[in-house]
Amino acid sequence: MSDLHIRCAGPGDVDAVLSFWLEAAEGTSISDDHDGVSRLISRDPEALLLAERGSRLVGTVIAGFDGWRCSAYRLAVHPDHRREGIATALTEAAEQRFLSLGGRRVDAMVLEANERAHRTWAAGGYHREDHWRRWVKPLTG
Repeated sequence: MSDLHIRCAGPGDVDAVLSFWLEAAEGTSISDDHDGVSRLISRDPEALLLAERGSRLVGTVIAGFDGWRCSAYRLAVHPDHRREGIATALTEAAEQRFLSLGGRRVDAMVLEANERAHRTWAAGGYHREDHWRRWVKPLTG
């Protein structure tokens, strides 16, 4: 793992991140476009964490903090690099960010049908809370 480097994404990373998510992430989000990722980086430059080996993007996580809640999204590892500790390194980096900002608990958004992700989050000490449900309303057509 000594060759793994985790850094914050910058404006020049947007297209690479979007391409990476098409290959490595499960599902899509209404914000998975150039404007959505650019706004994230502009509003919170430390939220989108990238894991790289050399110059190759091998993992991502969004570690969003609004001053009250710590939220983890888009934990994704390239299929050729799974089971190498990259997800663990990214979640630990996200947790360190949250702790430094005064965060108290992490909420991870995980697709219901993504069993592999369930195992990954559980291995990191996370558990499912069945008494909560996500309610959504798109603000754009």
